[in-house]
Order: sequence, then structure tokens, then C-alpha cells
Amino acid sequence: MTDFYESDEQLGQYMDFHYGPEHFGVPNFPKACAERCLQAKPRGERALDLGCATGRSTLELARGFGHVLGMDLSHRFIDAAERLCRDGELSYRLVDEGEIGHSETASLASMGLTEEASRVSFEEGDAGNLGPEYSGYDLIFAGNLIDRMPNPGPFLGGLRERLNPGGLLVVTSPYTLLPEFTPCANWIGGYYGADGEPVTVLDGMRAHLEPGMRLAAEPEDVPFVIRETRRKHQHTLAQLTVWERVD
Repeated sequence: MTDFYESDEQLGQYMDFHYGPEHFGVPNFPKACAERCLQAKPRGERALDLGCATGRSTLELARGFGHVLGMDLSHRFIDAAERLCRDGELSYRLVDEGEIGHSETASLASMGLTEEASRVSFEEGDAGNLGPEYSGYDLIFAGNLIDRMPNPGPFLGGLRERLNPGGLLVVTSPYTLLPEFTPCANWIGGYYGADGEPVTVLDGMRAHLEPGMRLAAEPEDVPFVIRETRRKHQHTLAQLTVWERVD
């Protein structure tokens, strides 16, 4: 499903999602998530933003971290993030209806992120196949990623060793659980167990993260809106969880 995120339409949607105006009074989601990360870990040397898309959360995390690496599987998303940081602004196209659309421009200066651009870098890569060099982080953010992975369980289970002692993992997900992204056999929740009781994705995260990590705060719902066309938007609730490495 990687081609899904390589189209002009998806690039425009995610540029608007990250850098466009609020829709229906719902705060900018990548910024809101980064703010919650910085509330939990106000300062740090290194952070890793997995599934960073077009890079807004990466840039926002750089307000508190010395360096933030943003990684995404989409070539188009990473290219857009790099060009925005290099040039300070980037134009993109939004669909209004059918073949009709218009252009908008994202500007780092208008968001107060010009200085932060010097403290971020971006890589095209697979979060589910990270090498050992991706370690030593004070914070890892996985935003709306696990329900787009073919096998999220081993990914979650391997994150503790990538964090420094006392480091935090912040995960958001709307738990959409689509078989076209994650085969049902690899779901970590969203099904009934052998005893007939429901197993939620949060239950699955606990199973893969504990006891080496602990839930450090109560789960929180964070809303977001993605604009598809002028008259069609997705309004979704992601759940945000904060996990701390236990030593």
C-alpha cells in the first residue's frame, strides 16, 4: 500500500493536514501531538519521529530537542518535508471538486519554525525494519503509524532498546485496523480472545511493551480532521498513549 501515499492528491491532503488552517475548530493534529510530547519530555538531545509524513511534528518537536529525525515510507512526503526545510516554503495543490483545485503555500516563518528547521533531518525508510543504528533516543513518537503497518507487534516490542533510560515512547492511533494495511492475523487488538472477551489495541500494546515499559499517563483522545475536498472531510479521534522505559 506504499503507492497510496505517493499520489498528488495524498500529498496535498497531508500538506494541508500538517500546515494548513484548522478545520471546524479542531486544532492542528501534528502540532497538538508534539505539544503533548514536549509536556511529557520538555527537553532532550535526540528524538525520532516515525511515520512523520510531511514533517510538521518533526519540526514542532525540535522546539525542545537538539535534533529530531523524521522518517516515513513515502518518498513524496519526505521530499516535501526536505524541500520545505530547505526553501522555507512549499506550494501544494488541494482538490476542491472533481478536477477543480487550487494552490496553497506552507511557510515555516508563518509558523515560527524557521530556526527549528536547522535541527531536523528526514529519511525515507521503513519504521518496521529499523537497523540498530536507530537507537539512543530520549523520545520516540509514532503518530498514526501502527494501524498502517503490516506487523505492528514486533515493531512495538523492539522500541524499548532504542530509547535511553527514562526515555519516552508516544503513540497515537485511531485503531482503524484495515486488512489492506495489516493482515488480520497480525492485529494486536480489535478482536475477541479465546475466552470470548474483547482484546483492544491498547491491550495489545500493553502485551508488547510491558514490563520493559510502563504506561506513564492516562490515555488521551486527540481529534483530527483531514480535508479531502472543499466539502468532504474526515473527522477522527486518535488515542494518545505515553510509555516510559523501565530500568
